[in-house]
Amino acid sequence: MSDNQLDLSKLTINRQHGSPEHPPTKPHLSYLLYIAGAIFIGVGLYFTIANLVTSDEIIEVSSVSLISPAQADALLTASGYVVAQRKASVASKATGRLVYLGFKEGDRVKKGQIIARIESADMEATLAQTKADLLATKAEKFDTEQTLERAKKMIERQLISQAEFDAAKARYDRVAATIASREASVRAAEVQLENTFIRAPFDGTILTKNADIGEVVAPFAAGASSRVAVVTMADMTSLEVEADVSESNIERISVDLPCEISLDAYPDKRYRGVVDKIVPTADRAKATVMTKIRFLEIDKRVLPEMSAKVRFLAKKSSDSIDIQPILAVDSSTITKRKNEQVVFVLKDRIVIETSVIIGRSLGRMVEIKSGLSTGDRVVLSPSHTLQSGSSVKLKQ
Repeated sequence: MSDNQLDLSKLTINRQHGSPEHPPTKPHLSYLLYIAGAIFIGVGLYFTIANLVTSDEIIEVSSVSLISPAQADALLTASGYVVAQRKASVASKATGRLVYLGFKEGDRVKKGQIIARIESADMEATLAQTKADLLATKAEKFDTEQTLERAKKMIERQLISQAEFDAAKARYDRVAATIASREASVRAAEVQLENTFIRAPFDGTILTKNADIGEVVAPFAAGASSRVAVVTMADMTSLEVEADVSESNIERISVDLPCEISLDAYPDKRYRGVVDKIVPTADRAKATVMTKIRFLEIDKRVLPEMSAKVRFLAKKSSDSIDIQPILAVDSSTITKRKNEQVVFVLKDRIVIETSVIIGRSLGRMVEIKSGLSTGDRVVLSPSHTLQSGSSVKLKQ
């Protein structure tokens, strides 16, 4: 081999030590990947277990409310409305334009008092005419009466004929009959004039005003522009509750059975009542029987058409019914912690342990003397693991 010949042996690739362009993989890199994966899996397991351990407890709640002790003696409960037993839509007996309306809603009126009046000029003119005709006829009667008296004396002395006497008497009789007719006309005109006055049929309160001055009113609303009732009024002393009782429960109800009445408008107030009447017919569509409950005590806050709830109580003297409302809650909300009676009050999504003092039992309810307020939401049947400050979820 000459000096100028290239030595190709130096071009041999060394597969054991690699080359600068392709360095060998470092042996510790795979171990780092295994360690990172293990850490990732461990963190995921930690958060999964933590979420399982700290998941919100699912609860049910009940509200603290005011009830009356009489509810423990309730045979059944029914819903109804306050209704005035004496109520009238007062209308005019004549057709005409309304010229006077002296009352508005809420005003009290006495029986016979003028509530409104329609135009009456034509009626007044008719009455004046009939009265004038009556006066004229009465004047004529005086003349015919004097003539008849003279005729009686003259016929006795035979100074006139029987025919002349009969003519005088006939004239007197015609005038007397005319007077009776004129008097009847006067009474008819007075009635027509009286019909222009719209009077209260009984002592009561104006509930609604259905017409205004200037509108035409008529007894039967003959025209589209006329009104029937000028006002609607009711006797507020005749208010009763009409409640529907299921046919299956009607045998448990009897006349004079004591009741407790509560109005949706005033849930904190209770009224004593008594069954006044059971209407002797049923509603086939609703399978109910109407029962009328009379108030034993009432105040100005009770108004017609208010919705009401009636609790029919066990038979006993209605004077002994305790209607004073008390604060109460479902008895299952009470539990004992550290020798104290407590409840768990829900505020937002957190429960707060609250000490309470309880009183008498009222069926499923128990009286709360202190510790809670109306409207508080408390946990039903709290678990032994439930703690104050715990986050919870409401049961769907």
